Amino acid sequence: MTLEMIGITVLGVFLFGYIIVASIDFGAGFFNAYSTVTGKQHILTKIIQRYLSPVWEVTNVFLVFFFVGMVGFFPKTAYYFGTTLLVPASIAIILLAIRGAYYAFTTYGGLKHKRYTVLYGLTGLFIPASLSTVLTISEGGFVTMKNGGPNLNYWKLFTSPLSWSIVVLSLTAVLYISAVFLTWYADHAKDEAATSLLRKYALTWAGPAIITAAGIIVEMKSHNPEHYQRLVAVWWLFALSFVLFAGTVYFIWKKRSYGLAFALLIGQFALAFLGYGISHYPYLLYPYLTLYDSFTNEAMAIALVVAFIAGLGLLIPSLYLLLRLFLFNKDYVQGKRNDHV
Repeated sequence: MTLEMIGITVLGVFLFGYIIVASIDFGAGFFNAYSTVTGKQHILTKIIQRYLSPVWEVTNVFLVFFFVGMVGFFPKTAYYFGTTLLVPASIAIILLAIRGAYYAFTTYGGLKHKRYTVLYGLTGLFIPASLSTVLTISEGGFVTMKNGGPNLNYWKLFTSPLSWSIVVLSLTAVLYISAVFLTWYADHAKDEAATSLLRKYALTWAGPAIITAAGIIVEMKSHNPEHYQRLVAVWWLFALSFVLFAGTVYFIWKKRSYGLAFALLIGQFALAFLGYGISHYPYLLYPYLTLYDSFTNEAMAIALVVAFIAGLGLLIPSLYLLLRLFLFNKDYVQGKRNDHV
């Protein structure tokens, strides 16, 4: 395996970790806000707060590692994506700051107001929507080289069916992933009312998530035929992903084995993520940028690989301890402890 492949694989691991952890976080905030608006906060708020309290501060660690690694391994991405993503990335950073400030004030400052809870919940939808533009832009057709630099055609981006398909997928996937995990979490806490409501949310968002995923492949056929053909070539990965999706829905529907259902969900998204990554290879941005013409020098690459593997070696045990000491600690999950990390 070449250094380029090792580098993109390491980055892929961090990106996938962020997708799962952040989706649970964003979805939990939205469901908390939705329950407040619909008068069901007495069912969900406590269980969601118990989840968010220990993890809200560590969610973005994956994202920071990914962006630092992307610029470190592939310096030219800063040139091509830096200007084109200035607006959507700035929006995402502002929204992330709002989320962090809100949760800090509510957790440690006693800020309690419905409007702030709703704002916090909505940021959980706007952040993945803004970040998803990276995937859209990487498919090509939106960036042109003018005056010696890359320029993003915003009109084409905002009127593209592919762009909106990816945005809708990001929203439905966030809510689906979060609902499945929180169903398992509520069941572990033996909170029957919350489990029942979150189970309904999981089943509600399962269909839209899989339909929008299929819709992107259809849109890809006309937008980027080369990538579409590569997607078709790895159809079996997506077929296996669908089988795991069916397994998740089956267990949720049957009201049992919620932990296994979530494990199948992770497998489902991992296979789909792998299939998308393989089919996108070797491009980072169609047709201007590939892994090989943007890679850093060998010494820097080796140093980054060692640093990121070491970072992953610290992060995974830390998350494991977080799960053991808080999220799945019997006393904590049932509300008998009120620790804040």
